[in-house]
Amino acid sequence: MLVITRKKGESILIGEDIEITVVKVDDGSVKLSIAAPKNITILRKELYKEVTEENKNAAHFDSSILKNIKK
Repeated sequence: MLVITRKKGESILIGEDIEITVVKVDDGSVKLSIAAPKNITILRKELYKEVTEENKNAAHFDSSILKNIKK
């Protein structure tokens, strides 16, 4: 893990084609700009975790409930 300090307007590069720029720092939050190729998926981690959990729940769905509905 790399931990660095950046100021407003400063950037970091990941590889040659992903640039993360600090756009705004205000009251304990940071606004970032991410420039990356369109084939790179960018997700907020909390959203990724939520979707992953929902997918797990859906995979364990009890299909017998549907059989009872058809009757």
